[in-house]
Amino acid sequence: MHDFDLSGKRVLITGGGSGLGLAIAHTFARYGAEVIIAGRRAAVLEEAAAAIKGNIRTIACDLSQLEVIPELIDGIESAYGPLDVLINNAGIHLKKDALDVTDAEFETVLRTNLQAVFALSREAARRMTARNSGSIVMISSMAAKYGIPKVIAYTAAKSAVEGMTKAMAVEWSPAGVRVNCIAPGFIETEMSAKALNNDPERKNRVLGRTPMRQLGKPEDVALAAVFLASPAAGFITGASLAVDGGNSIGF
Repeated sequence: MHDFDLSGKRVLITGGGSGLGLAIAHTFARYGAEVIIAGRRAAVLEEAAAAIKGNIRTIACDLSQLEVIPELIDGIESAYGPLDVLINNAGIHLKKDALDVTDAEFETVLRTNLQAVFALSREAARRMTARNSGSIVMISSMAAKYGIPKVIAYTAAKSAVEGMTKAMAVEWSPAGVRVNCIAPGFIETEMSAKALNNDPERKNRVLGRTPMRQLGKPEDVALAAVFLASPAAGFITGASLAVDGGNSIGF
């Protein structure tokens, strides 16, 4: 099990107070990591930290304010020590017909889901490459694999994240920093359950093209993130791992 052991590793998880981010935080703590969860809502972060067993710290911040990101990473490393792992999980969603999406709305989604991801990765990698060690894990989406209606800005951002994963891996892996991506399929979260349960036709369509005929669990994504961040994935970089029960290859 030592190949999956994250003891002594320090990980920053954005959007770590709820949903997939919270599941990732729980799982990294279980595998021994020192976990820092960041998000906009301090109360949500504190509640999450209280529920997680392990070494947990919280940082309330708005990642859409790109100018604070260098200071954020500096502050984390100054206060707690070097970051070993960055999990870029934070994101926002907009469900709207493409013809009705305004330029401002499009930019808002890209600012959080793409520009902040780049800025965080750049600042973390600036320090990781100097130490010749580190792992960055992006959280993408099935929206980057095929066309999904009414999520044009989200699709653009997640498609770009997958492209950035490859470009960053090529630049930073020679300096010891691996960059990989997870593309979750339809995962059983409070948000997805509400959406699918209120739309039985869509739920049946989702399950019908998923060979495993079920929704995933947040822990499925979390364990994939542990794998990619751990020594067990030491020769893997630039990869996009679909955690989707086969949805992306279903017919």
